[in-house]
Formats: sequence, C-alpha cells, structure tokens
Amino acid sequence: MVLLEPDFTLTRERRLRELGHDIVQAAYLRGNFVLSSGRHSAYYFDKYLFETKPSILRRLASFLGELVPETTDRIAGTELGAVALATAVALEIGLPFVIVKKEPKDYGTSRRIEGELYPGERVVLIEDVLTTGSQAVRAAQQLAAVGAHVLFVLGVLDREEGAAENIAAAGFQMRALFRRSDIGIG
Repeated sequence: MVLLEPDFTLTRERRLRELGHDIVQAAYLRGNFVLSSGRHSAYYFDKYLFETKPSILRRLASFLGELVPETTDRIAGTELGAVALATAVALEIGLPFVIVKKEPKDYGTSRRIEGELYPGERVVLIEDVLTTGSQAVRAAQQLAAVGAHVLFVLGVLDREEGAAENIAAAGFQMRALFRRSDIGIG
C-alpha cells in the first residue's frame, strides 16, 4: 500500500471562497440601511468590519494584487473606505499609491489627490463595496483630469446594483473580486 502525503495547500478557488465567506461573516448586516447613493437596503456590507481585520485585509491584498496588471504604475484608493485596501495592495505588490479625496481641505495643499501622481501614469483604482459606482466614477474622473490613465476600477464586492453599467457608461472598466451572487447574498 502506498501512502500519499496529505495536501495541506488549498487551491486558489477554495481560498477565495473562504475569503468571501469570512467577509460575509465579518461584515454582512441585515436591517434597514440608507446607502451612500440614498437608496434603502435590507442589507449592508460594513467595509470597516472587514478592512480592519488583518487576517481578512492581508488575504484581500493578495487576491486584489493578483488582478493588478504588471503595466500598472500606481494604485489609487478613495478616502476613507479604500485607503486601507490601497495601502495593503501597494505593500503586497510593491507599487506606490495615491489617495483620492472626496473634497479638498481648505488648508495645507488643498489637493484632491494626495501622493505623487504624474501625467500618463497607469493607475488601478481600488474600491471597497460598489453599489451604483458613483463614487468610483468621481474618483476615476479626478485621476483622469490630472492626466492619469485609469486602467480599471477594482472592487472587493459588487452589489450588482448598477455599478458595472454606470462605470462603463462613464468610460471606465470595472472588475470585482466578488459579486453579491458569488457569495450567496440576495
């Protein structure tokens, strides 16, 4: 009889499924919520509940980092929700990042984009939870306005409520690590 050594490595697909499960366990809330779009929803993914857990953030950075093309010059993250994600991905793949602000402050540099960004640079914009995509579109437009080439918006979770269509209508591409239907919600 030949004894085979057990395989302790998990397949990528299984690790991804486990990550999706862990995100749901950590951040999926039921109730009556108002989303940033103004829509009401019976469920909510609290990004801060998964982004602030090192065991989840580390795995997210790894999987998101795999989706960033080698031709990318810089990562971008929107304040406040995607800053931790952009930081983690930048550390994972060794690229610099910028922070796209919702509004410039009326002190200091008053910039809408913090960090170094040069015209012509290829940027992947990291987002957390995408519903309508309006915040991602605004951030991508801000990046494009200063001369960056936005390769695509890369989200953790697409709620499948119009983000992909709205981002495409604005002239940008979108990818998401998970869709709502992938993780068994809805």
